[in-house]
Amino acid sequence: MEAALLSVLLKNLASRMLSLVDQKYNLYKGFEGDAKFLTMELAMIHGAIDEGLSAAATTAGNRGSSVLHLSIEEIRDLARDMEDCVDRIVYHETREQQASRIARPLNFARLQLAKEMQRLRKRAEEAKERRERYTVPVVLGQSPPTTLGDGESPQQAELVGIDGPREELLAHLGEAGGEGEKKKTLKVISIVGFRGLGKTALARELYNSDLGQSFSKRAWVSAAHRSPMEVLMDIIRQVSKTTASDASAVDLHQLNAALGDQLTNSRYFIVIDDMQRDLWSTIGSAFPKDGFSSRIVVTTTMQSVAKACRSANSYVYKIRRLDKRQSKTLFLNNACPEEYSDYPQPDSAQILKKCDGQALALVTVGKFVLENMEWPTGANCNNAHNYLRHHLENKSENCEDALQRMRQVLIHHYSMLSDHALRACFLYVGMFPSGYPIRRKRLLRRWSAEGFVEALPSGSTPDPAAENFNNLIDRNIIQPIALSSNEEVKTCQTYGMMREFILLRSISQDFISFCDDGKLQYQHVRRLCLQNNTAVDGGSLDIDLSLVRSLVVFGKAGKTILNFKKYRLLRVLDLEECTDLDDNHLGHVCKLFLLRYLSLGGKVTTLPEEITKLKLLETLDLKKTGVNILSTEVIKLPHLTNLLGKFKLLNKAKRINELQKFLSSVNCRLQTLTGFITDGSEGFPELMGHMKQLRKVKVWCTELSSSSSGFTNLQNAIQNFIHDENSASNDPRSLSLNFDNCPEDFLYKLKAQCYLRSLKLHGKLLKLPQFVVQLRGLQELCISSSPKLSAGLLSALSNLRKLKYLKLIADELDKFIIKDNGLPSLLSLCFVLIRPTFPVMKENALRFLKSLHLLCENLDGLSGININGLKRLEEVILHANVKETTQVAWESAAMEHPNRPKVLVLEKVDLTDGGHEEDESTVALQGQELGNGAQIDELNNATK
Repeated sequence: MEAALLSVLLKNLASRMLSLVDQKYNLYKGFEGDAKFLTMELAMIHGAIDEGLSAAATTAGNRGSSVLHLSIEEIRDLARDMEDCVDRIVYHETREQQASRIARPLNFARLQLAKEMQRLRKRAEEAKERRERYTVPVVLGQSPPTTLGDGESPQQAELVGIDGPREELLAHLGEAGGEGEKKKTLKVISIVGFRGLGKTALARELYNSDLGQSFSKRAWVSAAHRSPMEVLMDIIRQVSKTTASDASAVDLHQLNAALGDQLTNSRYFIVIDDMQRDLWSTIGSAFPKDGFSSRIVVTTTMQSVAKACRSANSYVYKIRRLDKRQSKTLFLNNACPEEYSDYPQPDSAQILKKCDGQALALVTVGKFVLENMEWPTGANCNNAHNYLRHHLENKSENCEDALQRMRQVLIHHYSMLSDHALRACFLYVGMFPSGYPIRRKRLLRRWSAEGFVEALPSGSTPDPAAENFNNLIDRNIIQPIALSSNEEVKTCQTYGMMREFILLRSISQDFISFCDDGKLQYQHVRRLCLQNNTAVDGGSLDIDLSLVRSLVVFGKAGKTILNFKKYRLLRVLDLEECTDLDDNHLGHVCKLFLLRYLSLGGKVTTLPEEITKLKLLETLDLKKTGVNILSTEVIKLPHLTNLLGKFKLLNKAKRINELQKFLSSVNCRLQTLTGFITDGSEGFPELMGHMKQLRKVKVWCTELSSSSSGFTNLQNAIQNFIHDENSASNDPRSLSLNFDNCPEDFLYKLKAQCYLRSLKLHGKLLKLPQFVVQLRGLQELCISSSPKLSAGLLSALSNLRKLKYLKLIADELDKFIIKDNGLPSLLSLCFVLIRPTFPVMKENALRFLKSLHLLCENLDGLSGININGLKRLEEVILHANVKETTQVAWESAAMEHPNRPKVLVLEKVDLTDGGHEEDESTVALQGQELGNGAQIDELNNATK
């Protein structure tokens, strides 16, 4: 295990050891002293690793590296044994609290525990003495970050699929990209994307084009591993065509001024390749904003860097991967000798899937096939994809030249994740199958349950799990494939070659174990993943399942894996995709006292009462089950934070008062409840109003019961939930309500003062309820109503001056006008209609709108919409089934717009109430080509 991953384990373990001491478990005499000693040792080891990581680059490769590796392995084994010991303590103490007559076994367990703690203390002392004896730093369990060259560009002959992006960016490079004075100001064009997609090649095409060479002053510089002063001096040398002053003779301020003098009153074109974080804030002021239509092009792997390189007239282009046809062309150009161009081509389907449209991967893998598989005579050339993982991991001399560049790129992206917890979160993505759409919340909750991120109190910001996720998205390491209605990433997946790297790292570091053809790679398994029906039965499973902390199954698991008597220390149990799980397995699941995350599917229809024994459970996900009745006792689980599904509450009136007291106390942590069904009878409405930590709730109203008094209680509960305390609180409170079967005046009785961040309403609405207009903090609103939304309701929406995201779902809309200054804060507007009827948008309405979604398959042409008034429009999204003539019409309209917004099409349309990621619906944008293995870049894949 490398030092970074070991550091995560040690930090988490030290915190848990302290927690054991604080809880003062009555374990054995001397336990507190042993625990504090081991905690101090863990803290010292963790600190030594953190300090040594910064010095790894200067000492890597010395003669002590083999001893160093042994030291890291020794600490890893010690830390894991300590973790096992801590988890056993918690398991046995929890078990004791759940049972009444097991004192003798527990006394024996305490005796064993005392001996184990003493052994661990002795091992820690011996490890420390050994480290001091051989004077080997504990820390250097990893290689230094790989240094990449300046460019990533394939040879000119290898450029494939570049024509469309080049023409698009040439249009921005020219003078057609603005209006009035804006047309003549400096424009910064950012090209962003994962390494190896051809950013540098695309920038080089712009620089060498006739248009690029028409600028009076030009410079091309690489910013990789260079200081701001070095970058500035390089630009000055090129634009002045003289030798710049030595760095020691000037300071940064003087260089900024010197460059400004050189560029003033000139039409200049500067390319900064591989722009680094914070560089633009240092050198950006050196570039005159002029009136000569000057251009700066930057390339970067990070979206945040691309957005930071802004000017008053800027454009961000996220580079697209090649489609299947282009990928095949580029691969065969490099894999097949020209003299065999008429020979039957090798089967490239699996290789294209792994390369995932990444130009560098296609080039390097093509050369690997040509050089090492000896195509067409080689016996294994059609199975080359099976050899890639081995050669990416092992530096064989034969494939060094072919795959070295690809390996460097992958290692570089990984090594740039300096935060240890972020690396663990990154590798954990490998627990999902290739091409599987990973729900963001599902991933974040499992990170938290694993202990990779620190759990914070309700409403705390920033959320460490969300920050780590956004960091991986920002670096283009994981790919967003679907967005919710507020433009937050809803589902994601990994790139083909990046996934290969994740699997390699995870396996080599013994981080994740995969079952392959009924066999496991390691006996020491902490995280076990079964994918693609690789079930394990009989005696072929030669591991100790009692040590497994995380189990995830996609497909059939088999009897051995589903024998939960064998497990003890599970924290994460994700079985929502397990096909052979049923009610009979749940009895022993309820004895896994350390479970923090439980997701069920298969044929599960009923939860046993013993589920209440899972006192540490944080997430209970029942969306994929047939469970429609839930016991009130489940809500009393003291750590339960997320409860997901669609169920009624089992009505036990005598327990309601007791439950209300618990929910009103600080002990209730329930934040997400999506959701409950109510028919107006007593039960859930009486409880909801007492859930003080609740932040997100979804409710379905079904047919009225014989007594509808419960709807008054539900109304009171919702009123209490949306009540505004007049505080400065801006917590992410969200309500989703399907009110089709509620009394007619249900929503109209809700009153101000009230607060919500997000509101989704599904049902027949004749007018906009007054409380909606008066909601403080409302940023996201989705209204779904049939057959139509009235003009009065639609006009009232204009009063929502702070609304950012609006989604309207109906058969059609009444005619209405969005007046001047209407919806002044709106960033995204979405229409999902059967008959395309759209509002008239006045010239000064929707002044900040960036995204317009017209999800109407019957859309005919522009349907009277004039987008020229939407000055900041960046994208128009259409239904996948619109006619080709309609797509062409919108592309033409976009070309005439000053911002040249992208025109995108949806593969599937989300008809839910706003696209909550808790829903199972899929929203994905269509790329150039869809089908098996085709990838979707939701944010930027244009139709042309």
